[in-house]
Amino acid sequence: MDTNVIEHEVVVDVPVRTAYNQWTQFEEFPRFMEGVERVEQLTDTSLRWVAEIAGVKREWTAQITRQIPDELIEWTSTEGAALSGLVRFQPIDGGRTKVSLRMEYRPDSVTTKVASAAGIVEARVRGDLERFKGFIEERGVETGGWRGEVAPPGETRELM
Repeated sequence: MDTNVIEHEVVVDVPVRTAYNQWTQFEEFPRFMEGVERVEQLTDTSLRWVAEIAGVKREWTAQITRQIPDELIEWTSTEGAALSGLVRFQPIDGGRTKVSLRMEYRPDSVTTKVASAAGIVEARVRGDLERFKGFIEERGVETGGWRGEVAPPGETRELM
């Protein structure tokens, strides 16, 4: 089965710590992600998603596989919809942050294949990033934040 890749970035007018902290508030995603009905944080690294994708209600569990505060969050699904992704946070001039998202998914039905081919999935992801930008810029501060690190099995990271 073919895997589709979506890449998009947005510059937000908040410091990297604010953008990163907000992104760690997964249960807030329905406030700016179209079609996402609910995200439940089961553990520090496990999330249960309920969303409508291409008119079809989907549920899946995702596992955060790598997380470095103010730098990146990487995840993969463990059941349900087949997807994985990486979001990076890069500080730029004037207290702004570049948020870059790369997502890979496998359309698993005729409906999602058609939506993917028509660019609907990519447009939704781009729109979600733009709504994240509007959400965090309007607030100016994050709704919370989780500063823990997650390393893949067998990988260690020296703390500075």
